[in-house]
Amino acid sequence: MRSTMQEFPLTLTALMRRGRDVFGSSKVVTATESGFRTSSFGEVATRMAQLAGGLASIGVSPSTRVGTLCWNNQEHLEAYFAVPCMGAVLHTLNLRLPSSQLAFSINHAEDEVIICDSSLIPMLEAVLPQLNSLRHIVVIGDAPCTTSLPVHRYAELMDTSAKTYAWPDLEETSAAAMCYTTGTTGDPKGVVYSHRSMYLHCFGVWGGLGLTDSDSMFPVVPMFHVNAWGLPYVGWMLGCDIILSDRFMQPAHLARIIEAQRPNFIAGVPTIYGGLLLLAETSPVDFSSVRLAISGGSAIPESMIAAAQERHGLRIVSAWGMTETSPLGSAAFPPPGCTPEEDVAWRARTGRIAAGIELRITGEDGGELPWDGKSVGEIEARGPWVTGAYYRAEAPDRFHDGWLRTGDVGTIDPSGVVQITDRVKDVIKSGGEWISSVELENQIAGHPDVLEAAVIAVPDERWQERPLACVVPRPGAAVEPEGLRQFLSSRVARWWLPERWALVAEIPKTSVGKFDKKLLRAQYAKGELDVVLLPPLPRDDG
Repeated sequence: MRSTMQEFPLTLTALMRRGRDVFGSSKVVTATESGFRTSSFGEVATRMAQLAGGLASIGVSPSTRVGTLCWNNQEHLEAYFAVPCMGAVLHTLNLRLPSSQLAFSINHAEDEVIICDSSLIPMLEAVLPQLNSLRHIVVIGDAPCTTSLPVHRYAELMDTSAKTYAWPDLEETSAAAMCYTTGTTGDPKGVVYSHRSMYLHCFGVWGGLGLTDSDSMFPVVPMFHVNAWGLPYVGWMLGCDIILSDRFMQPAHLARIIEAQRPNFIAGVPTIYGGLLLLAETSPVDFSSVRLAISGGSAIPESMIAAAQERHGLRIVSAWGMTETSPLGSAAFPPPGCTPEEDVAWRARTGRIAAGIELRITGEDGGELPWDGKSVGEIEARGPWVTGAYYRAEAPDRFHDGWLRTGDVGTIDPSGVVQITDRVKDVIKSGGEWISSVELENQIAGHPDVLEAAVIAVPDERWQERPLACVVPRPGAAVEPEGLRQFLSSRVARWWLPERWALVAEIPKTSVGKFDKKLLRAQYAKGELDVVLLPPLPRDDG
């Protein structure tokens, strides 16, 4: 028996029409050097049609890959819809990648057109000699671009196009966008999202985060990072005012934007919140408009969530996901009835599994482990917005019986609440027992004189591996390894306490703001870290 329901394709075109027709007066606000520029959804929708027409005039057709090397701004949002809705494929380029990886991802995706912000032309010019498939460059702004390829000005391309466009009917399973992840070994791996997966992910984020058309959103997360976690699409679908920071990503600029535009929803990685909170210690920052701040990308210390709440009334909630999961996988909203202390601890967790996603944990033998909150294994995921493969790259070790192996290690309790304890590649196996680098980092970061902390495994003659704690002190603070170990002594198991400590000026970050532990391990192996070795403490087990 078949249903009587219409077979309506789930496409970004449907979401684009909704924002255009239902919420035409909602606003897109972009920060500038001197203030802000504002356009209505109706005006932006017209420009989406003009951009599609302009791209078609230079040969963009179905399945053409169009790269964007752009900041968070209105033009990038226009490309977010214009490119996939005309049947082409949007490829957001990570402007923080090393040039070799940036060139690899452009060539591997076979981008034929790149839309580039004027301020990023030098970055593009640096990789142009390595590019094989590129045919056209579209520049937002007036900066010259040194190349033999045709260069088009974004504004001129728009001006020569009609204000309407015949959006084609698309198959919901066709490719809409793609992102490359550096969270795997070897070259960056491409993930291709379908119209259907992105449509359904919007509804998952909508329900999972509880957003409405009364919200004003400020996605600080870059639009090249998993499509800004899908938030620009969600905001457009719901009619939220969308505030974009352009290239003004420093804490003082972000504080200016928050105070001037008064968003009630923001989203960013822990380093963004750390920078804002550090600024707020010396220069008051008005967070009073913000009802919810989502933190993702990496684990956020409970101490940061507590400090944000207690000192500034800023409510931060942790969420988890990855490029391969579009990215929403879980969010840590506390259940009803939590005490204030429990509420903070809850919001620092990985969170309850998002509706639409299924997770499981597996042991070293590949067998499924129980949801008991104690059994620790690798987290695997499946669902309508989870990738089942990488684009033109074999990676059988990342997929298991139809599930994505996330590379994260953790537990799931009987109510579907996930707690990630480490990455598979970062977990520390000391004397046959596991030590969670993430838990150590969170506890060290709770010290009032610590700004950041990263923990890696290093070789040890007796225990095979032991933790090395790399610590960034707060400006002007004097911290000593022995004092830090004493601080930890009441917070973790005795045998977890590191003997090796390194006080560093900064912890290297990946292109998406996570701690670059691979680089830290390389620095340690080369003797580039000034490591203090404390006398070992006797383990409880001898």
